[in-house]
Amino acid sequence: MLRALFACMYFGGLRPGEAAGLRHDDCLLPNKGWGLLTLQKTRSESIKRYTDSGERHDERGLKHRDVKTTRVVPIPPELVAILREHIEQHGVAEDGRLFRTRTGAVFSGSTISKGWKEARAFALTPDQVASPLAARPYDLRHAAVSLWLNAGVHAPEAAERAGHGVDVLLKVYAKCIDGQREVANGRILEALSQ
Repeated sequence: MLRALFACMYFGGLRPGEAAGLRHDDCLLPNKGWGLLTLQKTRSESIKRYTDSGERHDERGLKHRDVKTTRVVPIPPELVAILREHIEQHGVAEDGRLFRTRTGAVFSGSTISKGWKEARAFALTPDQVASPLAARPYDLRHAAVSLWLNAGVHAPEAAERAGHGVDVLLKVYAKCIDGQREVANGRILEALSQ
C-alpha cells in the first residue's frame, strides 16, 4: 500500500501530507503518456490538540496557499502506471483517498517511517542503509526536485511542480545544481552559434 505513496513523493515531488490527501478525482491517469495530479488538500499529521477536528490528520489546503488554490503536477508514465495498479489492487477510501489503512484512516507518520525503513533495508546495500542516504521518506521529495533541476528543468517550472517559490527552491536546492559549469558553457556556445 505504501509503495505508491512513496512513488508519489519521488516521481511527483509531493510532500507526505499531499500524498496522504491525494484522491482518485485528483488524478488524470491515461493509458499512455504523462498524467496529472491536481493537488487540492493535504492531510498533514499533528498532535490532536493542535488540529481543528481533534483528530491527528486534519484536511487542510496546500502549504502556503489559499484554501481553494490547487497545484497541478505533471507525472511521468512510470508513476501513472504505479497509481493505476495501486487503484486496481487496493481501491480507494470512502472519501476517494488513494492511501488508507485497512480501516480507512490516514497512515500515521510512524507507519510510513517504518515502511520506509523496511524499503531501504530491502533496496540498499548495508553500507547505504547505515548512511544518511534517503534516511527519511521526505528525502524522496528532495530527490525529485534535485533530479528535475539536474535534468535541466528551469527553476520556475521545478518550483511550480514542487509548490515552492523560486527563491526558496534555489536557496534549498542550490547545492544540487552545483558543478554544472560545463553543461552551461555548452548551452551558451550552442545559443551563440545560431
